[in-house]
Amino acid sequence: MSSIRIRGLKVKIQKIHLDSIECKLYSENKSNRGQTPLKRGLTPVRQDFTQRSDPRIMQSSISKELSQFLENSPSCFHAIDNIKNILLREQFIQLQENEKWQLRRGCRYFVTRNDSSVIAFTVPEQDISGMRIIASHSDSPAFKIKENPELETDGHYLRLNVEGYGGMLCAPWLDRPLSVAGRVIIKDRQGSLCSRLVNIDRDLLLIPSLAIHMNREANSGYKYNIQKDMLPLYGSIASKGTFMKMLAEAADAKETAILGHDLFLYNRQKASIWGAAEEFISCGRLDDLQCAFAALKGFLAGEKATHLAVYCVLDSEEVGSTTKQGAASTFLYDTLTRIHDSLGYTREDYLIHLADSFMISADNAHAVHPNHTDKSDPSNRPYLNGGIVLKFNANQKYCTDAISAAMFRDICGTAGVPVQTFANRSDMAGGSTLGSISNTQVALNTVDIGLPQLAMHSPYETAGVKDTDYLIRAAMTFYC
Repeated sequence: MSSIRIRGLKVKIQKIHLDSIECKLYSENKSNRGQTPLKRGLTPVRQDFTQRSDPRIMQSSISKELSQFLENSPSCFHAIDNIKNILLREQFIQLQENEKWQLRRGCRYFVTRNDSSVIAFTVPEQDISGMRIIASHSDSPAFKIKENPELETDGHYLRLNVEGYGGMLCAPWLDRPLSVAGRVIIKDRQGSLCSRLVNIDRDLLLIPSLAIHMNREANSGYKYNIQKDMLPLYGSIASKGTFMKMLAEAADAKETAILGHDLFLYNRQKASIWGAAEEFISCGRLDDLQCAFAALKGFLAGEKATHLAVYCVLDSEEVGSTTKQGAASTFLYDTLTRIHDSLGYTREDYLIHLADSFMISADNAHAVHPNHTDKSDPSNRPYLNGGIVLKFNANQKYCTDAISAAMFRDICGTAGVPVQTFANRSDMAGGSTLGSISNTQVALNTVDIGLPQLAMHSPYETAGVKDTDYLIRAAMTFYC
């Protein structure tokens, strides 16, 4: 008999008859021990899973809270700012990367990078017994506004010049009220550069589709050209020269003080909870703020008594993660090693803790489409409200393997939440996520999971109301 042990989680590998292998996974100290309800920030999670109130009431409450979080996060910068404010209300201490860290046991901290990624962690009172990490991402496919954005058309119209960020579905962006959100960099009166969030909170833009009379093949398939088809209408020619002025007003700055910007279009349609039994939720940016939200609630509610508990939301996943704030960067590695250095651990201690650690890469998954059931794998078919999705790929686009799948299934068994599986059809290429990418910097047992959704990479995506609750409960169990 051999075993693989991660402190708090243990896998026994035992030889049985017929030369087959049985992997039995169990968690040590599974009981929910003395957990204290939250007093601030997000609504507390009920911690007694065996005596829950009506699950429909719980799911409705969580869905409304998720809807508000999504609507308040029109860009990755707003999402991280909202998470930052929640952490501050929960008495987390903000650290700066350009300052020395002096960490204390029993305290909670967070650090941001680029205002679009955040890592929060809690230091146990006792010696660290490994690390437990959940990572998701803050960005979503959208249209990014270029420099010198105003484009005059025929002396009558004014459009904005945009380019695609990530692999978005183009068609759903047409004929919807849109606006602009992101950040601007200004030079303040003291001569320092600083970042300010902006959100033009009104119906500002629209990308009009071409009438069927001018494109008779529109319903037979159409290849969208972003430079031609997807430029939003901003106003009449009388509005020329006003866009940057409007941004300056939103940032409470002079137009000449704006020296840079990262601005994105976003869908103005509010989140909706709908269906015959109100079992579905639709909104923009469910991929991947639904996972970021659920993981945060579980992180705040978990006991986190013996391990270094880490909550990550990274940027740039939709464009390959290869930025200073993405999963391929050193952000997670830098943070974990600085924690160990500040607490007096050696390099070898860090490597030992890493070997005793587990990471959940949480990024939404494709559910079976009701009108296109043939697009899903014949036997791995997740559905909305069917539970958390384990994601598999033979070529390691997802990093799940037998060990990490078993460990996660055991966590979900303890939490009392269902698990589904996803794999691409063998004749169709799929996407990837941050799990395998982050492992190139911080190598540890990792599982790729997500919540099932429809219309991924649309500006108005759909998911199941039950599944958010499932991930909250699994995350809370993971951090206990």
